[in-house]
Amino acid sequence: FYNFFRKIILTIMETVALVATANATTTLGQGAQYTFFAYLGIAVALVFANLGAAYGTAKAGVGIATVGVLKPELVYKSLIPVIMAGILGIYGLIVCVILNGAITTQCTAPNCTNFTAYAGYKFLASGMCVGLSSFAAGLAIGVVGDAGVRANAQKDIFVGVILILIFAE
Repeated sequence: FYNFFRKIILTIMETVALVATANATTTLGQGAQYTFFAYLGIAVALVFANLGAAYGTAKAGVGIATVGVLKPELVYKSLIPVIMAGILGIYGLIVCVILNGAITTQCTAPNCTNFTAYAGYKFLASGMCVGLSSFAAGLAIGVVGDAGVRANAQKDIFVGVILILIFAE
Protein backbone atom coordinates (compact mmCIF):
# COMPACT_ATOMS: atom_id res chain seq x y z
CA PHE A 1 0.00 0.00 0.00
CA TYR A 2 2.81 2.37 0.94
CA ASN A 3 4.84 1.56 -2.18
CA PHE A 4 1.82 2.18 -4.40
CA PHE A 5 1.40 5.77 -3.16
CA ARG A 6 5.15 6.29 -3.19
CA LYS A 7 5.31 5.35 -6.89
CA ILE A 8 2.40 7.65 -7.72
CA ILE A 9 3.96 10.59 -5.89
CA LEU A 10 7.36 10.00 -7.49
CA THR A 11 5.78 9.81 -10.95
CA ILE A 12 3.93 13.08 -10.38
CA MET A 13 7.09 14.77 -9.10
CA GLU A 14 9.12 13.60 -12.10
CA THR A 15 6.46 14.81 -14.51
CA VAL A 16 6.24 18.22 -12.85
CA ALA A 17 10.04 18.52 -12.83
CA LEU A 18 10.29 17.69 -16.53
CA VAL A 19 7.56 20.16 -17.49
CA ALA A 20 9.04 22.89 -15.30
CA THR A 21 12.51 22.35 -16.75
CA ALA A 22 11.20 22.43 -20.31
CA ASN A 23 9.19 25.60 -19.68
CA ALA A 24 12.08 27.34 -17.94
CA THR A 25 14.46 26.46 -20.74
CA THR A 26 12.18 27.72 -23.50
CA THR A 27 11.02 30.90 -21.78
CA LEU A 28 13.96 32.00 -19.66
CA GLY A 29 17.00 30.61 -21.39
CA GLN A 30 19.23 27.73 -20.41
CA GLY A 31 21.08 29.38 -17.51
CA ALA A 32 18.27 31.32 -15.90
CA GLN A 33 16.80 28.30 -14.19
CA TYR A 34 20.10 27.60 -12.48
CA THR A 35 20.20 31.05 -10.92
CA PHE A 36 17.21 29.87 -8.87
CA PHE A 37 19.44 27.29 -7.20
CA ALA A 38 22.15 29.88 -6.63
CA TYR A 39 19.76 32.30 -4.94
CA LEU A 40 18.24 29.40 -3.02
CA GLY A 41 21.72 28.77 -1.64
CA ILE A 42 21.86 32.38 -0.49
CA ALA A 43 18.47 32.08 1.17
CA VAL A 44 19.39 28.80 2.89
CA ALA A 45 22.61 30.30 4.23
CA LEU A 46 20.87 33.34 5.67
CA VAL A 47 17.77 31.62 7.02
CA PHE A 48 19.43 28.68 8.73
CA ALA A 49 22.33 30.73 10.09
CA ASN A 50 19.89 33.14 11.69
CA LEU A 51 17.69 30.31 12.97
CA GLY A 52 20.72 28.88 14.73
CA ALA A 53 21.68 32.29 16.07
CA ALA A 54 18.17 32.92 17.35
CA TYR A 55 17.91 29.54 19.06
CA GLY A 56 21.34 29.89 20.63
CA THR A 57 20.54 33.39 21.87
CA ALA A 58 17.18 32.36 23.30
CA LYS A 59 18.45 29.22 25.01
CA ALA A 60 21.53 30.93 26.46
CA GLY A 61 19.38 33.91 27.48
CA VAL A 62 17.28 31.64 29.69
CA GLY A 63 20.45 30.57 31.49
CA ILE A 64 21.55 34.19 31.88
CA ALA A 65 18.20 35.10 33.40
CA THR A 66 18.59 32.30 35.92
CA VAL A 67 22.13 33.35 36.79
CA GLY A 68 21.01 36.97 37.12
CA VAL A 69 18.72 35.95 39.95
CA LEU A 70 21.28 33.74 41.73
CA LYS A 71 24.50 35.72 41.20
CA PRO A 72 24.03 39.11 39.50
CA GLU A 73 27.78 39.73 39.37
CA LEU A 74 28.17 36.92 36.79
CA VAL A 75 25.73 38.35 34.25
CA TYR A 76 28.37 40.07 32.12
CA LYS A 77 30.56 36.96 32.07
CA SER A 78 27.51 34.97 31.05
CA LEU A 79 26.88 37.07 27.93
CA ILE A 80 29.59 35.27 25.95
CA PRO A 81 27.30 32.45 24.69
CA VAL A 82 24.82 35.03 23.41
CA ILE A 83 27.57 36.92 21.59
CA MET A 84 28.91 33.71 20.06
CA ALA A 85 25.41 32.74 18.91
CA GLY A 86 24.93 36.17 17.34
CA ILE A 87 28.13 35.77 15.37
CA LEU A 88 26.55 32.82 13.54
CA GLY A 89 24.00 35.16 11.98
CA ILE A 90 26.82 37.43 10.88
CA TYR A 91 28.54 34.44 9.24
CA GLY A 92 25.40 33.81 7.23
CA LEU A 93 25.16 37.46 6.20
CA ILE A 94 28.80 37.59 5.09
CA VAL A 95 28.41 34.46 2.97
CA CYS A 96 25.24 35.88 1.41
CA VAL A 97 27.04 39.04 0.35
CA ILE A 98 29.95 37.04 -1.08
CA LEU A 99 27.69 34.64 -2.99
CA ASN A 100 25.51 37.45 -4.33
CA GLY A 101 28.56 39.25 -5.65
CA ALA A 102 29.83 36.07 -7.28
CA ILE A 103 26.46 35.40 -8.94
CA THR A 104 26.28 38.87 -10.45
CA THR A 105 29.81 38.59 -11.87
CA GLN A 106 29.08 35.20 -13.48
CA CYS A 107 25.65 36.15 -14.81
CA THR A 108 26.59 38.62 -17.56
CA ALA A 109 24.47 37.56 -20.55
CA PRO A 110 20.83 38.61 -20.93
CA ASN A 111 18.55 36.30 -18.93
CA CYS A 112 21.70 34.70 -17.48
CA THR A 113 22.05 32.30 -20.39
CA ASN A 114 25.73 31.77 -19.58
CA PHE A 115 25.04 30.59 -16.01
CA THR A 116 25.74 26.85 -15.80
CA ALA A 117 24.12 24.10 -13.77
CA TYR A 118 27.46 23.49 -12.07
CA ALA A 119 27.60 27.09 -10.86
CA GLY A 120 24.02 27.04 -9.60
CA TYR A 121 24.46 23.83 -7.66
CA LYS A 122 27.82 25.03 -6.36
CA PHE A 123 26.19 28.11 -4.86
CA LEU A 124 23.38 26.00 -3.42
CA ALA A 125 25.85 23.60 -1.82
CA SER A 126 27.94 26.39 -0.32
CA GLY A 127 24.85 28.08 1.09
CA MET A 128 23.67 24.81 2.57
CA CYS A 129 27.09 24.18 4.14
CA VAL A 130 27.16 27.53 5.87
CA GLY A 131 23.49 27.61 6.81
CA LEU A 132 23.15 24.11 8.17
CA SER A 133 26.48 24.15 10.00
CA SER A 134 25.56 27.48 11.60
CA PHE A 135 22.18 26.04 12.55
CA ALA A 136 23.83 23.05 14.22
CA ALA A 137 26.35 25.31 15.95
CA GLY A 138 23.51 27.51 17.22
CA LEU A 139 21.78 24.49 18.71
CA ALA A 140 25.01 23.41 20.39
CA ILE A 141 25.83 26.90 21.66
CA GLY A 142 22.34 27.28 23.08
CA VAL A 143 22.45 24.03 25.02
CA VAL A 144 26.04 24.47 26.19
CA GLY A 145 25.48 28.14 26.97
CA ASP A 146 22.42 27.46 29.11
CA ALA A 147 23.95 24.58 31.06
CA GLY A 148 27.40 26.14 31.23
CA VAL A 149 26.22 29.48 32.55
CA ARG A 150 24.16 27.77 35.26
CA ALA A 151 27.09 25.52 36.19
CA ASN A 152 29.44 28.51 36.30
CA ALA A 153 27.14 30.13 38.85
CA GLN A 154 27.58 27.13 41.15
CA LYS A 155 31.29 26.50 40.65
CA ASP A 156 33.95 28.49 38.78
CA ILE A 157 34.31 26.55 35.51
CA PHE A 158 34.38 29.56 33.21
CA VAL A 159 37.42 28.47 31.16
CA GLY A 160 35.95 25.04 30.54
CA VAL A 161 32.65 26.52 29.39
CA ILE A 162 34.43 28.87 27.00
CA LEU A 163 36.45 26.00 25.51
CA ILE A 164 33.30 23.96 24.97
CA LEU A 165 31.61 26.97 23.35
CA ILE A 166 34.57 27.48 21.02
CA PHE A 167 34.45 23.87 19.88
CA ALA A 168 30.67 24.05 19.52
CA GLU A 169 31.04 26.95 17.11
